[in-house]
Amino acid sequence: QVQLEESGGGMVQPGGSLRLSCAVSGHTPSSKTTGWFRRAPGKEHEFVAAVTLSGGTTFYADPVKGRFTISRDNPKNMVTLQMNSLEPEDTATYYCAGGCNGRVDYRECYVYWGQGTQVTVSS
Repeated sequence: QVQLEESGGGMVQPGGSLRLSCAVSGHTPSSKTTGWFRRAPGKEHEFVAAVTLSGGTTFYADPVKGRFTISRDNPKNMVTLQMNSLEPEDTATYYCAGGCNGRVDYRECYVYWGQGTQVTVSS
């Protein structure tokens, strides 16, 4: 059984930074990928970023490229999303998701999901 727990959300002014963490418990095969999705009120889940279990390959959605960085620390079983230059459009509930072994930007690829953490960007 794999469990994911997000932390690090909060409120920040435009241009600010936040660091989200996803604690991963349980075991997934080396081919599985962990990702972050977000969901704004009234909208569908949106892919944000993903990283392979080895940490060697990362993927980003176009709106966050150059601003967000995903990384993982396997000894600590942690996946981190560093978010810089935040914009009001980044306001959403952010979800950590794991167990993907296919198209990393497809929500349906992921088997395990956390409960989400709220990020609000507002002046």
